[in-house]
Amino acid sequence: MSLRVLLLGGTGDALRVARGLPAGHVYSLAGLGKVPGDLRCEVRVGGFGGSAGLARYLSEAGIGLLVDATHPYAAQISANAAAASRAAQVPYWALRRAPWQPHSRDDWRIVGDWAQIVAELAPFARPLFTLGREPLAHLDEIPEHQYWTIRCLDAHAGNARACVVDARGPFTVDGERAFFAAIGADVVVSKNSGGRATEAKLEVARELGLPVVMLERPGLPDADRVFGDPAALLDALLVLSE
Repeated sequence: MSLRVLLLGGTGDALRVARGLPAGHVYSLAGLGKVPGDLRCEVRVGGFGGSAGLARYLSEAGIGLLVDATHPYAAQISANAAAASRAAQVPYWALRRAPWQPHSRDDWRIVGDWAQIVAELAPFARPLFTLGREPLAHLDEIPEHQYWTIRCLDAHAGNARACVVDARGPFTVDGERAFFAAIGADVVVSKNSGGRATEAKLEVARELGLPVVMLERPGLPDADRVFGDPAALLDALLVLSE
């Protein structure tokens, strides 16, 4: 191994890259979700203590390349990674999944924050949230005319006007059709995560003529190299390991 890599992960794309990394490299997880047990590389679980802590780790662990394969909406982690790479003088690469693009029959309402999401949902009664954990902090704010379905990775009790469904993709079109019918969804709330694993909900919303309230992506820092495909990233990393 000529160059030790720290891969910041937590996404399906990152795990695909990690599964191809040889021993000696490090795959880092924030601590949420299942820790994979089938990797040849090291697995580190937990935070670093901001950009300063990450910079210290890069130096102390002898990391020669920092690779950011976190979620497109993990903007703070990406900002910390870019700052740490500069401080430690370590190159910074990023895996940036392409966003979804609306089709001609889509009804997307683009929003920038939670307040705009709430405003867009006002006319609807049965929203389906696919934003992750954020709606869980607002369960006591549900309008009287609404019943929420929240799909995220974590189990939660919900309340009398909200059901929390813990589920992990990939999701199929047939499965999403059945799910939408069962919950009576009349609007979908989504991040523009990109990728195929969770895109089926958009196909079903299009079929049913349902609006999609789409949270726009945050700005992310520049990287020394940017990859749009995990296979291309892994190929480049393996060349460095030869």
